[in-house]
Amino acid sequence: MAKPKTVSKPRTTRQPRQHSLIWLQGLLCGAVVTLATPTALLLGVLLGPALLAILLDREPGRPRARSIALCSMAASVDPLRTLWTAGHSMAAATALLGNVQVVGTTWSAAAGGWLLAEVAPIAVRAILEALSIARGARLRAERAKLVEAWGLEAPPDDQ
Repeated sequence: MAKPKTVSKPRTTRQPRQHSLIWLQGLLCGAVVTLATPTALLLGVLLGPALLAILLDREPGRPRARSIALCSMAASVDPLRTLWTAGHSMAAATALLGNVQVVGTTWSAAAGGWLLAEVAPIAVRAILEALSIARGARLRAERAKLVEAWGLEAPPDDQ
């Protein structure tokens, strides 16, 4: 008895190619740590919430992580400039990290980025809903004027 041939189904969609540049990012991070250790230390601590958000955000596009990282980076510019103008030494980096105001400001900016990412979609939806309701009311009023002007039967209200 012959075995029936199994027909393999042709693939209709191509598998997306993985353009992983993880090794390049690791090489770049290694170079920064080796060549600019005070900068790496300062940015590692100040951008800690952003790094954590990048690891934990699984949503496509990572909107929360992007918002947190953007706000954290914006707040990290002044401490980084201060480090570079103070001699770019480990003593200056640890002095900046010992200042609660520097770390607190940067981490508060990260919290603000998180809050923005959480509240912005709700606010946009509420605004769009209000605009939709207002437009519907304007269109119903315009329809009522046209019905009256043309002497037509009033349509049933479809709220």
